[in-house]
Amino acid sequence: MRQAWRWFGPDDPVTLDHIRQAGATDIVSALHDVAPGVAWTREGVETRKRIIEDTPPGRTPLVWSVVESIPLADEIKRLGKGAKDAIEAWIASLEAVASAGIRTVCYNIMPVVDWTRTDLDWPMPTGATALRFGFDRFAAFDIFILQRQGATASYDEAVQARARSVFEAMDDAAIDTLTRTICAGLPGTTTDALDLGAFRERIASYHAIDADTLRQHAVEFLEAVTPAAEARGVRLTLHPDDPPRSLLGLPRIASTQADYEALFKSVPSPANGICFCTGSLGASPLNNLVAIANAFASRIHFAHLRATRTEEDGNSFYEADHLDGDFDMISVLKALLAEDHGRKPDAKIPFRPDHGHQMIDDLGKRTNPGYSAIGRLKGLAELRGAIRALEEA
Repeated sequence: MRQAWRWFGPDDPVTLDHIRQAGATDIVSALHDVAPGVAWTREGVETRKRIIEDTPPGRTPLVWSVVESIPLADEIKRLGKGAKDAIEAWIASLEAVASAGIRTVCYNIMPVVDWTRTDLDWPMPTGATALRFGFDRFAAFDIFILQRQGATASYDEAVQARARSVFEAMDDAAIDTLTRTICAGLPGTTTDALDLGAFRERIASYHAIDADTLRQHAVEFLEAVTPAAEARGVRLTLHPDDPPRSLLGLPRIASTQADYEALFKSVPSPANGICFCTGSLGASPLNNLVAIANAFASRIHFAHLRATRTEEDGNSFYEADHLDGDFDMISVLKALLAEDHGRKPDAKIPFRPDHGHQMIDDLGKRTNPGYSAIGRLKGLAELRGAIRALEEA
């Protein structure tokens, strides 16, 4: 397996030398300045590739091996094959990536919100901080801050009562912080995310989209793009929903083994694969991660290895140490290694540590939420050690 690291480009506080020092060799990156629905250019991709791969004298070489992500425009999720222009732009981006020799592309199909948390600096007993999803805090945002139409139908009376207590205890600054935190998971730019009216309108635009409709639109998208991927030797990897459940009354269709089975059955192309994110899938007790890894072994072209701990209410969770979540990471690694060992060198599985704790000298520094250096370095070291022990056992 190839040790990878997510890098947000030249403005990332974590530099390429930091990544070299962490021991990673593969870079996971994207053109984050390009809005969803706009085609990436070959020049833009090649420029980023040169920054990553033009190695200074005496430095360890790095390779840009995974694109994460080419975002799907809202139109594709809402209209499926009817979003012809957006699909063509996505294919053009894929072609630009393939022309640069990058063969793995990650994407997701979460409507309106991407990964979602309510706390970016949740205090841990060690003095480090973690990302957290607090169910009552999210309900407080949904019902009382966003004031989404029909929001109360998403929560039972006990949750509504706790959410009201949470909301009533917040001052304006706390409300603003919670809003900004949740909006941090919006795909693309977040400059308009704090306009709650626009946020409500985006949600309302999905009023006629249920899970079956969204799944059909995903199939139509895949039917359009997989021939281009196949022709260029590109592997598509669908990231799971994070968290793996409906949020804001919106459907989600990449939360369970059955969800992926439906998409693979509908579009059986080998190019149609999964980004095996253990943290996202592991946040649901319905998911047996080892079973999923074994079931989809040949379709795992990329892995995010992180762990979460579910709290007492069964709905809230926080980012745990990489080996110490609710599932058995060692057994997951065994399954991934069994698949990886039979692969050719150019098809080895790149994996990256994900959502590391903010700790030591990174505390108080400017970081991308979940992507500080030292916490991920710790996670990668733990994973590397576990993999080395399993390989030599």
